Amino acid sequence: MKRGADPYRSILLPVLSRIEPERAHRAALRCLALAQSAPAGLALLRRFAAPDDPRLHVSRFGLKFSHPIGAAAGMDKDGEAVAALLAIGFASVEVGTVTPKPQPGNPPPRVWRLREEAAIINRLGFPSEGAAAVASRLKKRKDHGVVGVNVSANRSTPAARAPEDCAAAIERLAGVADYATLNVSSPNTPGLRDLQRRGSLAAILGAMKSVSTLPLLVKLSPDVSDRELDEALTAITDGGAAGVVVSNTTTSGGRGGGLSGPPLRARANALARKIYRRCGKSLPIIGVGGVGTVEDVVERIKSGASLVQLYTAFVYEGPALPGRLARGLSDFMNREGVRKLDELVGVDA
Repeated sequence: MKRGADPYRSILLPVLSRIEPERAHRAALRCLALAQSAPAGLALLRRFAAPDDPRLHVSRFGLKFSHPIGAAAGMDKDGEAVAALLAIGFASVEVGTVTPKPQPGNPPPRVWRLREEAAIINRLGFPSEGAAAVASRLKKRKDHGVVGVNVSANRSTPAARAPEDCAAAIERLAGVADYATLNVSSPNTPGLRDLQRRGSLAAILGAMKSVSTLPLLVKLSPDVSDRELDEALTAITDGGAAGVVVSNTTTSGGRGGGLSGPPLRARANALARKIYRRCGKSLPIIGVGGVGTVEDVVERIKSGASLVQLYTAFVYEGPALPGRLARGLSDFMNREGVRKLDELVGVDA
């Protein structure tokens, strides 16, 4: 895609901004899904992507990523537009959150834009078509990018049965994904964050690993105390998890729901640095939260992340964003004389 005026920001975003946020998101996702199924649709979408730059390649969890920029969970909850998201330039897509059984999530309205802050508040509560439907859809994909599945227990499942629920979800999805992320950190399901405690987390990880050999990551809350983080990291490392996703949305600020975008950036960076100082490269980090510019990507990598994911910035910037970030990273490496992205991981932690 040639550089210059971005029609998404100048034309489409003002139109979408007049539509209720969740409806606008659904409309955008449908457009991507239609494009990926149309003749030559994926070829057209690939015009957004950046050229391959071997210096940006990342190998983690036994997987190879063409660059560090991925689509975060929440963007495509049910795996409807994975091929399209990879085509426009994301190196990976994390589908979900997926629950074992279908569930509607919280009643709407449940998504709000904070335009002045380029942020979003959501109280979605894991609306999901369920693991069987998502597995059936992902089974048909023919793309070659990295696809993860983000899973959690159903809202109606008692905490004591969460290991059983999460194991059921990953067992259903294991054959259609490259890695899995356990989500026990969303603020929008009552009691879910309690599952980050050492005993609960260890039980869930054990149950999931008993039914799947996929690399297993854990998504953490940015609101954990130092003691809670120590407990979670002990369970994560003892349980043989392949990495962590840092972080989920925050409840700080007193606005209710989960806050994402630039207001989360400093908190997510700080948590990444804290985890990297404790675990180093033995526990790879995917950095999420407030990532929207090349500078954000570089800062998160220097804070300890090996990979990054974004969602909120994509809402405001549109389909040219992943390709623009990848090109910007190449330009940064040219200017700074960086030979390989791995050289930057954790240098400011």
